[in-house]
Amino acid sequence: MSAPHPRPAKWSALAGAVLAFALGCASHSDHTKPIRTALDAGRPQEALKLLNEALDVKSADKLPEKIKGDTALLLLDRAMVLQTLEQYPLSSRDLETSDKNIEILDLSRNAAHDIGKYIYSDDVGPYKAPPYEKLMINTMNMVNYLVRGDLNGARIEARRLAVMQQFIERSEGKGRGLLGLGSYLAGFTFEKSGNADEALRYYDEALAYANYPSLAEPIRRLATLSSYRTPRLRELLGESDGKTDASTATDDAELLVIIGYGRVPAKIAKRVPIGLALTYASFFMSPADVTQANRLAAQGLVTWVNYPELGEPRLGRVEPRLFVDQGPQQLDGVLAVDVEARRAWDDAKGAVMAAAISRMIARVVAGYAAGAAAKGASKDEGIGMLVALATQATLTAVDTPDTRSWETLPARIAIGRVRLPPGAHTVSMSANGAQSQKKLTLAANGFAATALTVLR
Repeated sequence: MSAPHPRPAKWSALAGAVLAFALGCASHSDHTKPIRTALDAGRPQEALKLLNEALDVKSADKLPEKIKGDTALLLLDRAMVLQTLEQYPLSSRDLETSDKNIEILDLSRNAAHDIGKYIYSDDVGPYKAPPYEKLMINTMNMVNYLVRGDLNGARIEARRLAVMQQFIERSEGKGRGLLGLGSYLAGFTFEKSGNADEALRYYDEALAYANYPSLAEPIRRLATLSSYRTPRLRELLGESDGKTDASTATDDAELLVIIGYGRVPAKIAKRVPIGLALTYASFFMSPADVTQANRLAAQGLVTWVNYPELGEPRLGRVEPRLFVDQGPQQLDGVLAVDVEARRAWDDAKGAVMAAAISRMIARVVAGYAAGAAAKGASKDEGIGMLVALATQATLTAVDTPDTRSWETLPARIAIGRVRLPPGAHTVSMSANGAQSQKKLTLAANGFAATALTVLR
């Protein structure tokens, strides 16, 4: 029996090493998993420390020297951890810094064609957010300002929200810029600022998104101060002649409570069969690319496509609760941010899959070109095949699916609203096993806002 030829074994070992390298590149969500694990365990201080390390800063009161790559996204994550820790000024700073540096993801067919031209990974370059994330930046910052009693800061965020809503409606279609919580908070902000017209406009937007029983009484009060009406408001007010009864004047104050709990789903790197991938992506690909992908699949050269998938949200088992002076209070208008995340992903999936398939095609073509050149230079078919494999594997290694997203957004956010006599009151909130009790003193005709954010 003749001894085996030594070179094939050498090629196999090298090929194995190349493939191991290809499988060794971690995605964004892999890198941030320790942060999510700390939050799962109810250790936000540990999560904050990890985020500071990722941002290459010594403490949360520092900003990175340059906002580039994933920095703006990590600042969004840190902002929500800071909100959990009730460090509201720092949370506002991080949100505002990110807001200036994060663009909206363009999911048009033309944009998908451009994205698909890249050979390398999706998770390079500046992070671009789906519309709901851009709206949530201003929404969560309104929370930061309202709990500090800063109506001026809240008004600025409300106006930024309105500008972004208009932009999204123009680019994505009517109704796509709506996010009930943001409109609710903007209405509250302008109501407490003494602008009844603006308050009613925002409250009407909030009601277009969801039913908020707590808005019925404020709208009736505001209707005596403003002539702003829509069919929805007229129906709520029970108006037939455009007039409404005057409300009875009181010196009651108002308490606003915002409870955020759980976390939206993070993205994870997955792979799907090429046939299934094409059913998602074909609309976003050119006919030539679809034909080429089908041909490579038929030849057995490509069987799987790497792409990012949305995981499961982290939701608590116990509903949030609110007590004021030991009396239970209603929470309403729960915003399901995790559902918004799922809807946004469903909208994006085809374009993302098209980009993944286009990069896959580019890898195979590049591998063949490199292998043919090596074979021609060495006259050794095995060398050419190995170079082709190495080239494809190397490109695969840097082609990590883009699993970036704002991972520390609460999965659900509930609102409580209570009118109270002036004076001292005790507010107790709970969600997902965390509790908070605060003593607040309300002035006559004044307001206070308080929040509980539990990211586990």
